[in-house]
Amino acid sequence: MQSDGRSDGAQNGAAVLTARLSVFALSIAAAATGFMLFLQFGQADGLDGWDIVRAVLIGLSTFWLAWGAAQGLLGLTTRPVAPEVPQGAIAGRTAILVPVYNEDPVITFARVAAMDQSIAATGTDATIHFAILSDTRNEEIAAREALWFLRLLRDRDAEGRIFYRRREKNTGRKAGNIEDFFTRSGGAYDYAVILDADSLMEGETILEMIRRMEAAPDLGLLQTLPRVIRARSRFGRAMQFSASFFSPIFARGLAMMQGSTGPFWGHNAIVRVRAFAASCGLPELKGKPPFGGHILSHDYVEAALLARAGWTVRLDDDLDGSFEEGPENIVDHAKRDRRWCQGNLQHTRLIAAPGLKFWSRWVFVQGVLAYIAPLFWLAFILASVMAQEFAPPPNYFPEAGWPFPVFPVSESAKAIGLAVGIFGLLLLPKLLIALDAMFTGRARSFGGGLRAFVSTLVELLLSSVIAPVLLMYQTRSVFQVVFGRDGGWPANNRGDGRLSVGEAWVASRWISLNGLAGLSVVYFLAPGLVLWLLPVGLPMILAPLVISWSSQDSRSGLMTVPSEIAPSPVIGLHDACVQSWLGEDETMTEADTGRDGAVPTVHA
Repeated sequence: MQSDGRSDGAQNGAAVLTARLSVFALSIAAAATGFMLFLQFGQADGLDGWDIVRAVLIGLSTFWLAWGAAQGLLGLTTRPVAPEVPQGAIAGRTAILVPVYNEDPVITFARVAAMDQSIAATGTDATIHFAILSDTRNEEIAAREALWFLRLLRDRDAEGRIFYRRREKNTGRKAGNIEDFFTRSGGAYDYAVILDADSLMEGETILEMIRRMEAAPDLGLLQTLPRVIRARSRFGRAMQFSASFFSPIFARGLAMMQGSTGPFWGHNAIVRVRAFAASCGLPELKGKPPFGGHILSHDYVEAALLARAGWTVRLDDDLDGSFEEGPENIVDHAKRDRRWCQGNLQHTRLIAAPGLKFWSRWVFVQGVLAYIAPLFWLAFILASVMAQEFAPPPNYFPEAGWPFPVFPVSESAKAIGLAVGIFGLLLLPKLLIALDAMFTGRARSFGGGLRAFVSTLVELLLSSVIAPVLLMYQTRSVFQVVFGRDGGWPANNRGDGRLSVGEAWVASRWISLNGLAGLSVVYFLAPGLVLWLLPVGLPMILAPLVISWSSQDSRSGLMTVPSEIAPSPVIGLHDACVQSWLGEDETMTEADTGRDGAVPTVHA
């Protein structure tokens, strides 16, 4: 059996190094092949500067596509193996941190109630507390938080176990919120499970994470792979299916490559408080946002700082029972992605920070590439149009005095091979994952092999239609950051994500107009490229329809995920709690909470 990427020692180091070198080699080979094939294609009618520019762009784009594909293929070669962990009593004290920012307290606090009930159902005697850390700026929501917190205490009989505090100033946003807890109260705990407001975790999963921390004294952070739940829209269900069906395989490849220098995604993870407090103090970068100020994508940086201090940072992709919710439409996804874009590009200032491990620096580079790589494709399209307009025509009489024309050798086969290879890098990993799921039986939890395979095809088709729209949002985000526009930290929309065509038009008309203008320019300058660019241009022109249609509830029965076929118990606990609370939301008074007086603050 291959190493699972978690054991210490030379064998683990050799496995991680082999995985990294294999993925790098495959990606570089694919990039070089794409570069050379395009150069040969360009030589058919005389190589010029535009051909070289396009070949370089193809090479860069192919490298990034191959990197993702190789990670998926690596994940298919192994299976997650749970480390051997003693199942005895838990000695350490744990705090579960729930940062909130202008969230609906009924839904959010019901998650806390469900997780507390799930932990209690295990019969554990471990010391596990919850700390609701509010950064809410809206006074009306803050008043409801205080009221519903008292109700939460009454329902769970949680005096001394569940705490709440609201900061006067949300300095440093979420990272500052967590840092404030560690500064004030971290000394009371050995471990901290860091969640998002929409996170939900099984009690057994939380206990297993704590046990794994206690079994590995050098483990500073343990990251789980959250599954998306409760998606209703076509867009949301596609994201949910992808997170449950494809992501575990890609995460397996990621875990193999990262080894002990793993990722932190900011939530659904456990940290060793002593390690985190000593290693992860974040600097405020010089200058103004978007490149200065507080670090937005703090999680990547905190993982790098833990690794720099010698702590192991690990992704355990075998852990189930870890959930989150996702955006229900493209616009909400783009708003969240705008913040991630700014945070990742901000990391350009940290790549050369002293003492970081090589892989941590490469993670920063990958984060930057994730946002600028799509621009390579856009630049390739623009360069192809310019080449048609300004490149010199082929010379059919290269030999002086030779009366017969010399026609270029057709390189159509190479051009077609290049196109097939690029699409193969996009499609092949997901198709192989679907076939693997059918043969291994994993597809049964997704409604069966046939349904899982058809769902894969539908997800690929939907992703292809949505991709040009997301490309435009991402391109705008990159340019906004580069030209100094701070995107801030807008609150997430967790309500009904359905958008009318009119609402979608307001949010995406600039994409439609750019798509129409772009195809018009191509028609006049390079009409031969119009047909090739329709798969990109048409979704852009129809962006309002694509956004509105994909935001509507899905009734197809496809893209089924395990949480729908056999829901995790904690999901049912949350649903029951929400149902019992919702009818009281508008009429709740302090008397209904069963207590009068001040709200208990976070443990100190």
